[in-house]
Amino acid sequence: MKLIFAGTPEFAAVALAALADAGHDIALVLTQPDRPAGRGMALQASPVKQLALARGLPVFQPATLKDAEAQARLAAVGAEAMVVAAYGLILPQAVLDLPRHGCLNIHASLLLRWRGAAPIQRALLAGDLETGVCIMQMEAGLDTGPVLLAEATPIAADDTAATLHDRLAGIGARLIVDALARLPLPAQVQPADGVTYAAKIDKAESAIDWTRPAAELDRLVRAFNPFPGAHSTLAGTPVKIWRAAPTDGAGSPGEVLAAGRDGIVVACGDGALRLTELQKAGGKRLPAAQFLAGHALAPGMRCGADA
Repeated sequence: MKLIFAGTPEFAAVALAALADAGHDIALVLTQPDRPAGRGMALQASPVKQLALARGLPVFQPATLKDAEAQARLAAVGAEAMVVAAYGLILPQAVLDLPRHGCLNIHASLLLRWRGAAPIQRALLAGDLETGVCIMQMEAGLDTGPVLLAEATPIAADDTAATLHDRLAGIGARLIVDALARLPLPAQVQPADGVTYAAKIDKAESAIDWTRPAAELDRLVRAFNPFPGAHSTLAGTPVKIWRAAPTDGAGSPGEVLAAGRDGIVVACGDGALRLTELQKAGGKRLPAAQFLAGHALAPGMRCGADA
């Protein structure tokens, strides 16, 4: 099938690779303009652009799809369908109407739960027991379109945003190939009630409030791994906490209860959290035993703003 593909991050690149491997004619790849990144803030191509160039696919990086010139370029392709995955630009109705089979979106949640920008992180933060991927027929509204295919996956107790992302990317890639092979598919309209929205992640959310329950903080650590990383101070030293797990313990919130090879136990508002992987600013991610070799801690020391 002749396709236009629109996507930007690694999640979308997995789907693009699957579509190309399945033999589809990827006539045009849309992705966000190159952005400054890294310590040198050099312009960096998106994962989708990097893959498209490696495969010899034509790339188009408009700043908007609302102008007539961009829409004319898309219309000239004569695509039968447009596949969208974490693209980052709004598709106006004129673009949605171009392909014969419309525009299909790969969305990393079980709609109508977690419409919006950060469904993976929000599912983890909320303590959801499962999530999944939907292939949705796009409309002008935010993730409001009818669902063509869906597949659920359980959220494990040790899942992070990284592990869940990779699993959902694989599911999404497989589902979109399946969906295109079976078009036209019956569409299931989303109910009007029960919608939840996955707001974009704000870095301020990643600060650990030790007065919260340990189970909640465990979810926060996992949801913000790898970005932006849950953070706190530990005996006055700013750290990011990459891995942790709830454990038994009681004390003043933020109080270090124990520090040893198996982790640093910190009291929370309810229960305690065992920190097992940490990173000092400018340093490497380290298991707790290695971190403690350079940062002596003892019970009674404190984490958080009052440390």
